[in-house]
Amino acid sequence: MRTGFAAIAVLSMLVAMSAGQATAAQPKAQVVGELDHSLRQQIEAAVGEAKTRPDSRIDARRRAREAAVDALALLRSEGYYDAQVEPDVSDSEPPTALVRVTAGARFKERDAALEWMGSPPAANVAKAANESLKLPAGAPGSAADVLAAEGRLVALLHDKGYADAEAMPREVIVDHADNSVRPHYRIAAGDLVLIGRVKVVSKGRTKAAWVGGLAPWKIGSVYDPDSVGKLERRLLDTGVYDSVTVALAPKDQAEAGVRPVIVSLADRKARALELGASYSTTQGSGVDGKWIHYNVLGAADTLTLTARLYDIQQNLDLELDQPDWRRADQILKVGGGFLADITPAYNDAGAGVRVDVERHYTKTTFITVGSALDFTAIRDKTDINDQGLPVGVDLKLYIATLLGAFALDRSNDPLDPTRGWRLTARAEPTFITGDRQLVYLKTQAQVSDYLPLDRSGDTVIASRLKLGSILGGSIPNVPADRRFFAGGGGSVRGYGYQEVGPRLLDSTPEGGLSLVETSLEVRHRLSRQWGIVAFVDAGTVGSSSTPTFHDVSVGAGLGVRYDLGFGPLRLDIGTPINPRQGDSRVQVYISIGQSF
Repeated sequence: MRTGFAAIAVLSMLVAMSAGQATAAQPKAQVVGELDHSLRQQIEAAVGEAKTRPDSRIDARRRAREAAVDALALLRSEGYYDAQVEPDVSDSEPPTALVRVTAGARFKERDAALEWMGSPPAANVAKAANESLKLPAGAPGSAADVLAAEGRLVALLHDKGYADAEAMPREVIVDHADNSVRPHYRIAAGDLVLIGRVKVVSKGRTKAAWVGGLAPWKIGSVYDPDSVGKLERRLLDTGVYDSVTVALAPKDQAEAGVRPVIVSLADRKARALELGASYSTTQGSGVDGKWIHYNVLGAADTLTLTARLYDIQQNLDLELDQPDWRRADQILKVGGGFLADITPAYNDAGAGVRVDVERHYTKTTFITVGSALDFTAIRDKTDINDQGLPVGVDLKLYIATLLGAFALDRSNDPLDPTRGWRLTARAEPTFITGDRQLVYLKTQAQVSDYLPLDRSGDTVIASRLKLGSILGGSIPNVPADRRFFAGGGGSVRGYGYQEVGPRLLDSTPEGGLSLVETSLEVRHRLSRQWGIVAFVDAGTVGSSSTPTFHDVSVGAGLGVRYDLGFGPLRLDIGTPINPRQGDSRVQVYISIGQSF
């Protein structure tokens, strides 16, 4: 019985393989002739494939004729103007469509000419146009090169300010006497164009004066397509518009010799609501939401109200972002709100306002300067009483902070990098008054690197180093909510939130004045959607401004990544390598984006 089942299984496999072979794509026609390997491949690609074999000699001859037309078109486009192509059918059964090819000599470029239709451009521009042809005598006379040269001519004229330049019908002489190709280009340069003011066409609230201030040209300057494109990119980057079109006005709309630039804007929906929820074994659960109002002030601004209700944090925050504030690529951020934290190390509640200015060089490379003023009522857990309970002091503090920061991003993706590196740093001079008087400087820096082990980036070694130091402060004078803590999904995996660093006798985190974190990951993509990760993290928090490395916590684990299209969904499971009393043996982290 087993032998019978095996025979049936083998027979089924053979039938399936035969069916697969029968339906596999076949060349539409076989290319026959003495040809250069590269040319043969080009002809075969032009001929293409058929899903089935010919069902008769008539069908095979029809396919051969169609293939011959495609082959001849390819040969002529590559400069083989004397090529001979004959359709044929094999004598075999079933019949095979054949294309017999004799390529002949390849024609060469010779004496390319440029004729100006109407007034020629300025002498220097005309000279540059002739040089842009790049069709040296003796080069293969391919149609693609002839067309590309014409495209370069028109593009150069546009770049030089001749916005209306266009190509007129060209003449290409194919001379069989000397096997040459002589292209004769006819170009209408038109007049030099000067550009003027911006005219805004929009049904939304955008103010025309604000858009005009973004224009990277002066009224009356020579037309530059890159400048027009830059204005379009600046408007698109705000994220406020569904579509943006920036184009030069027609000739008949010129004003005093200059052409306006017409900007057409279609606003996105004015309001959006975003909701989310999360759960962590270390930070608990919670919900959050954002209410976003776009273009409130008519300057592509964004007003965002954020509410978070989590086990360890609750806050309500309102922020206004003004892009291209006072100059292009500069963002003004004004915000404020209320905040409460309930953590193992401290409890606090308060309110604050802030102002930041970001100067962007790319979307992810920028410098930031800013300031903040906060009021907070905090309970520091600084000691253990006779009953073994954490006790501390209740403080009411006014805290003023200045900020200087930069981010330099040379990676290839903000959420899932596979090559490149990143560097961030920030310094925050801090002034505290109220129940405690203190001045200190908090500094942080982080560098990360991404090294692909193959061209496709399927396997990547990612590494990270983060350093932090508080200068001029001491423990316990620096309030607990301003100290360094480590442990958790974005820090040292394998440990819970705030579990790395000094602790009180009951294991309550104390925080510190210095921080060192490092991570090493091997990321491997299994398929388009799925990937796996192995990681090792280490970190230490010190009680002085200089780390001592006396107590380094190390965690390791594995993770899974699922590509959502815009970035990976991350699931990491970590365990502490050198746990202390009270540390959990397993921690689970779920988030969007890679860990760094």
